[in-house]
Amino acid sequence: MARGGLGRGLGSMFNETVEESGSDSVVSELPISRIDRTPAQPRASFDEESIKELAASIKRDGLLQPIIVRPNGDKYQIIAGERRWQACKSLGMEKIPVRIMHVDEVKTLELALIENLQRTNLNPIEEARGFKDLAAASGMKQQEIAEAVSKSRATVANSMRLLELPEEVQELIFEGKLSAGHGKAILAVGDDDRRIALAKRIVEERLSVREAEAMARLFDAAGMERAKRKATPRAFKTVARKLRQQLDTNVKVKTVRGKNKIEIEFKDAEDLERIFKSLSGSFIPEEEDEYAEE
Repeated sequence: MARGGLGRGLGSMFNETVEESGSDSVVSELPISRIDRTPAQPRASFDEESIKELAASIKRDGLLQPIIVRPNGDKYQIIAGERRWQACKSLGMEKIPVRIMHVDEVKTLELALIENLQRTNLNPIEEARGFKDLAAASGMKQQEIAEAVSKSRATVANSMRLLELPEEVQELIFEGKLSAGHGKAILAVGDDDRRIALAKRIVEERLSVREAEAMARLFDAAGMERAKRKATPRAFKTVARKLRQQLDTNVKVKTVRGKNKIEIEFKDAEDLERIFKSLSGSFIPEEEDEYAEE
């Protein structure tokens, strides 16, 4: 896509593409049966109520803005305006006003995604997938995508990060049970199992984003503690077991705040002497009290 169109709105991209390709920008009519949706459509589903409202508006005032299509075999493929096309189909219209653009599949994908990202309220997962598909198809960087859809680079980056969540969590966001803010909070947790557990907890308890962020810190702290325990060297366990067998008492070999320690339990002074003898082969020597009178 010509980079000159970035940041100037979708209309400027359409005009620029028409001029470059030499295609006819005059509005004409096509049989609605010859028009198909594009695979590039990032929206997985359309709200039926909004389509009915749009259809009522078209029935009352007519279609004020033509849809944008491109030739595709003996038919035409929608680049922009699928909601209008669906509304017109629901009214039983046989023909529909169109503008025909002669562009390739990659440019069609770019324009279709940008049109949706600019003009419609996609749910957070649809938007994230749209950004991802646009980057893959066009090679655009996050900053270029941000300029194309009039968003900040951080917004684009945070949106695409939602796709790092487990599918189960993405589905909850897609269904509207979690927000993008909830998703960002869940990403702070280190592994997928705990992310799924946290997501379910948020939904069950109807936690706010702020509450989810606090809960995520607890989940992550617990996970890091478990990770530390899992990382205990095998030698620690082996030595602890051997010492327990030799000393006939509980022994722990562990790391506490970065320091390695051996903990040996004893009941009383007599048990302590028994353990000392086992380790040293002799009894605990008697020492004079340093405060004893001479």
